[in-house]
Amino acid sequence: MKPQTTARLAYRAAALFTRLPWSWLRGFAHALAWLWITLNARESRVTRRNLELAYPELSAEARSALHRAVLRSTALQAVETLRLWTRPREQNLALLTERHGEALYDAALASGKGVIVAAPHYGNWELLNQWLASRGPIAIVYKAPDEAVGDEFLQLVRGGSNVQQVRAEGPAVRQLFKVLKDGGATGILPDQQPKAGDGVFAPFFGVEALTMTLVNRLAERTGATVLYGWCERTGPGMQFALHITPADAAVADPDPRTAASALNAGIEAIARRDPAQYQWTYKRYTLRPPQSDEVDPYATEEHPH
Repeated sequence: MKPQTTARLAYRAAALFTRLPWSWLRGFAHALAWLWITLNARESRVTRRNLELAYPELSAEARSALHRAVLRSTALQAVETLRLWTRPREQNLALLTERHGEALYDAALASGKGVIVAAPHYGNWELLNQWLASRGPIAIVYKAPDEAVGDEFLQLVRGGSNVQQVRAEGPAVRQLFKVLKDGGATGILPDQQPKAGDGVFAPFFGVEALTMTLVNRLAERTGATVLYGWCERTGPGMQFALHITPADAAVADPDPRTAASALNAGIEAIARRDPAQYQWTYKRYTLRPPQSDEVDPYATEEHPH
C-alpha cells in the first residue's frame, strides 16, 4: 500500500476516534498515563529521570506527584492534537479563550523584517501552528519521521493554507533565510537536542544541554524579530490561552553560547509556568559536554531493574 493511502486511512481512523465525547477522550488519556506508569514505560522512565535532573530540590513525594501530572498532561496533549488535526482551523481557534500578544506578532510581521517564533514543547504547539497560519504564511521547521507513512501523515494534518513545512535538514537553513529576508515568518521548536556539532552547550534547568544555534544564526544574520509563542491549557476541557512574548535580545548575540543561554532561559521560564505541561518525555540531555566525563543520564533507564 502506498504511503499516501496508508496516511489517509490513519487520518480517517483518527477522525473517527476523536468524534467520541471529550469526557471519553480525556478518560482515555488518563488511562494511557496510568498504563505508562504501571508498566514503567519509556515515557515514564524518561520523565522521572528528567525531573530528577531539573528539579533536584523537590522531595521524592513532590517529584512523584509532578511525574504523574506530566504523564497525564502528555497523554492529554496527544489526544488533543489528534482532535485538532481532524477539525477545521476556525473551529480549533475558537478554543483560544484568552489571547495575549496578538498585536505584538502582527506588528512584528508588518515591520517587514521577518519574524522567528520560538515555540517550546509546552501546552499544545499544534494549536499555535494553526493560529500562526491564520495570521499569514508561516514556514514551520519539523523533524521528518523515519517512515514515509509518518511524513505523509504530517503533510496531511499540518498542511493547508499558509503552511510551508520545512524539513530540519541542511537545505532548511537556506529556505528559512529566504523566508525571513522576504519579511516572512518561521516557527521553530527550539528545545530539541541537535546533532553533535550542530549546537552549543548551555544551561537548561541548571544542567548543560546541547542547544540549537539555528535561532541565533537566523536572528543575527537577518535582523528578524524573535518571539516566544505557546498555547497553554487553562481548563478541564479544550480551553487554551495564547501567549506571544518578546525574546531577550541576547538570543541574537554573536556569541553562540550567550545566545543559546538566553534562548534556554526563555524556554525555562515558560516551562516553569506549569511544569506538567512541558514535554518531559523527551531525552533532552543525552549528549554531554566534551571532556566532562559525564555519561548519558538515561543509559540506566533503558534497562530498568
